[in-house]
Amino acid sequence: MQIFLTVFLGIVASLWILQAIRAAQGMRRMPRLRDIPPLADPDCPFVSILFSARDEEKRLPRALATLLALDYPRYEVVAVNDRSMDSTGRLLDEAAALDPRLKVIHITELPPGWLGKPHGLRKAYEASSGEWLIFTDADVRFASDLLRRALALARQKTLAYLFLLGRFDATGFWENTIEAHAGLLLALLEPWQIGNPRSHRYGGAGYFQMLARSTYEAIGTHQRLAMEVMDDMKLAKLVKRSGAASCVGVAGERIQVHWMEGLLGSIQNLEKNMFAGFEFRVLVVALAVLAILAANVLPLAALLFTSGWARALAGLATVTPMVMVASLARRFPEMSLSPLFALTLPLGGLVLAYMLLNSTVKTLRHGGITWRGTFYPLKELRKGIV
Repeated sequence: MQIFLTVFLGIVASLWILQAIRAAQGMRRMPRLRDIPPLADPDCPFVSILFSARDEEKRLPRALATLLALDYPRYEVVAVNDRSMDSTGRLLDEAAALDPRLKVIHITELPPGWLGKPHGLRKAYEASSGEWLIFTDADVRFASDLLRRALALARQKTLAYLFLLGRFDATGFWENTIEAHAGLLLALLEPWQIGNPRSHRYGGAGYFQMLARSTYEAIGTHQRLAMEVMDDMKLAKLVKRSGAASCVGVAGERIQVHWMEGLLGSIQNLEKNMFAGFEFRVLVVALAVLAILAANVLPLAALLFTSGWARALAGLATVTPMVMVASLARRFPEMSLSPLFALTLPLGGLVLAYMLLNSTVKTLRHGGITWRGTFYPLKELRKGIV
């Protein structure tokens, strides 16, 4: 048993060290928006910022204020009020009455065969006219120079798709612990490979995805994602499949969002997403949970309860990912990731494993998910996977 454990910890430590080297090299290649000179007025194409909101009265006003205060000469904001039960619709209408750049669409009924968010974004697209489309969420805050720099980066690299890494406003112990583990996942997913046509990597998040309109139409729009829970990631997958030029950049504080609400709120927010992220495959989830525990939790336990080579290798396997996350935090301070929370990675691994199991068990128990007030059977969701 001791020999097996020593060999296993040696493999885990070796894999962590190799990935740390890859991450250190890859992260250097990711462009940072702060280093990109902003476009001058004559070079600015017309841009449409699109989002779909449901019951966002608490966070919408602050986010919307930033969207309507951008230092950019030619843009519009198309906002969809998706069957909100609070004052979201009224807030949007009041803002639109004061600013003609804001268009508001009210949805009162969801047609069959659609999830609420993809349907809302499809409707926003239909009402837009921008040469470039930016998909975001109703609680995301943009810096005034974001568009000029993002479009400059797209022009510099001749892109059709740009995904930007923003800043998560984590507060308190649990939110920072989850964010630290998100930083580790970022290093593992290798986003710097997104623009490599020989790589299968793709990536995106709902807070900022920018596409050329022609590319979005060529991949089939959100019509292709009508029943896809992970619509943001699968939008990126469709772009990757199309062969369109893609890139990921670091926006940092130029994009800010606070999507977590402590430990319980974070678990609840991800209930619908985690199992969907593994395409509702139970075996894959089980393997993922085992991998998380083996890579993040077992080395710390072995460090405490073994000796000799096993302990030394367990120490390497425990410390290496911590160093990787701390280095990421120091290299990209604009992402507001505290290096100290790299020490919480084993705890973050336990939380991630629980989130994944919680999402899987609840989805299977209920036979589907409830999102934006509508229940979707698991059978239909599996059919809609892209």
